[in-house]
Amino acid sequence: MSNFIGRIISTYKEEIRSIKERDPAATSTLEILTYSGLHAVAMYRVAHWFYLKNFKFIARLISQTARFLTGIEIHPGAKIGKGLLIDHGAGVVIGETAEIGDNCLLYQGCTLGGTGKDQGKRHPTLGNNVMVGCGAKVLGPFKVGDNSKIAANAVVLEPVPENCTCVGVPARVVKQNGKRTLDLDQVHIPDPVSLELCKERLEIDRLKKRIEELEKRLDQEGE
Repeated sequence: MSNFIGRIISTYKEEIRSIKERDPAATSTLEILTYSGLHAVAMYRVAHWFYLKNFKFIARLISQTARFLTGIEIHPGAKIGKGLLIDHGAGVVIGETAEIGDNCLLYQGCTLGGTGKDQGKRHPTLGNNVMVGCGAKVLGPFKVGDNSKIAANAVVLEPVPENCTCVGVPARVVKQNGKRTLDLDQVHIPDPVSLELCKERLEIDRLKKRIEELEKRLDQEGE
């Protein structure tokens, strides 16, 4: 037990140092100690230890207490590497079979969840240095490669290679290894509503012309 407590304290210090390096809003260690994300991860590590020892009820009780106190739900069965930063944190959900590599960054409202149709491994695996934006959903038993970024509110349903940026619903890879894979120009794009109206107007003009021709033909036949 003493070795376990020592590891927890050592990990806690490492995570404080990691937050201090990566969060520009962190001005001191005392301020970092107020972060809900830090407390949620610390309580997860205790719950995970009990989970591995097969004390499932105690593990779940700790994780639900952490959820009540922090607004962050991390299943004690999840596997989390070192240096996880949960920024702001409210509404973050990490499922039972989720795996998170080292030095990842999760923003508020993101979910590492399942689709409801998978058995066994149901939740995603994040590589090292992965960022998941506000409100993003990563759903299913696939991997998001190292150094990849998931944009805010994206819904990721398929594996993501390393060094990629994903956006959209469903999410698409728009940049890989620093190069664009999809045009993201949101200014100089056609307006789909305007295009559809133009098509309808052309069709109406064609039908009007056709009606005028038929009327002329009928008038000529009547004479």
